[in-house]
Formats: sequence, structure tokens, C-alpha cells
Amino acid sequence: MPINGMHHAAISTPNIERLMNFYKENFNCKDINSRSQWYKGADEIDQVLGLKGSSAKQGFLSCGNVMIEFFEYSSPEPRAMQENRPVNNHGHTHICFDVTNIDEVYNDLVSKGVKFHCPPKDFGSVKATYGRDIDGNVFEIQEIIASKHPAKVF
Repeated sequence: MPINGMHHAAISTPNIERLMNFYKENFNCKDINSRSQWYKGADEIDQVLGLKGSSAKQGFLSCGNVMIEFFEYSSPEPRAMQENRPVNNHGHTHICFDVTNIDEVYNDLVSKGVKFHCPPKDFGSVKATYGRDIDGNVFEIQEIIASKHPAKVF
């Protein structure tokens, strides 16, 4: 099967520029200047999305080995995300950023006002914690300490 690997995760937001700036400023994601917009009547897009009468702005950021795609839908009107949505609810739970010095990254983000569930925890071969972006989406920062850890990609 010709599967190349994961390309991107996607996040819907009420303010695309604000959220994209959050990830550029805090996670060194790069704007690849890939923006588009579509309006009601884009039937082929509606078919792919499983929506009717959709319209949205869309953009991508490059984040090392994967991309994040952002959508700001204007129709159909999206429901607001549940504040402090629990990560055990079905659906997207988080995106993860692999870091080299988790304590330094954590302290830098906290100094910028980013909220975390707790400080990084040491699990032996991995240190990790979850935080929330400015829309309330959950992200993880992790540092894989074990050099032969099966999930180590960097």
C-alpha cells in the first residue's frame, strides 16, 4: 500500500489568524503561505466535508515533520467548543510537539500566559504535560528521554 505517512492534523477555530499566530509564536511553526477560501456553492468541497452550504477560510503551518491545517468556518454556523473539553471525550484529543528541553519550553510558554494542566511529569523514558491553546484545544509537549524509545523520531 503506498502510504507515505501522516501529513497534517486540522483544527477548526473562530479566528484563524489568531490561532495560527499562537502556533507560530509558541511552537516555531512556519507559515508556508498556503491560504485559501471558499464560499457557499462549492459542491465538491461540501461532498468531501460532508456538509451543505459550507464556506470557510483555510491555512497551513509547517511544524517540523508534520503540518497543522486551520479552518475558520462561516457556514454552516459552527458550534462553540465546550470550555475545558475533557480529553477523554470521543474525537480529537490533542496534538503533540516533541521538544529537547521540556522544562525550558514549559517555562517559556507559562511566561507567555499559556495554561497547562500541570507542570511536566517524568514517566521514566518520557517527560510530558498537556496545555491549552488560546481556543482551548489541547496540545502536549513531550521530551523522549530514552535514546532507544520506540516512538523516538528526532
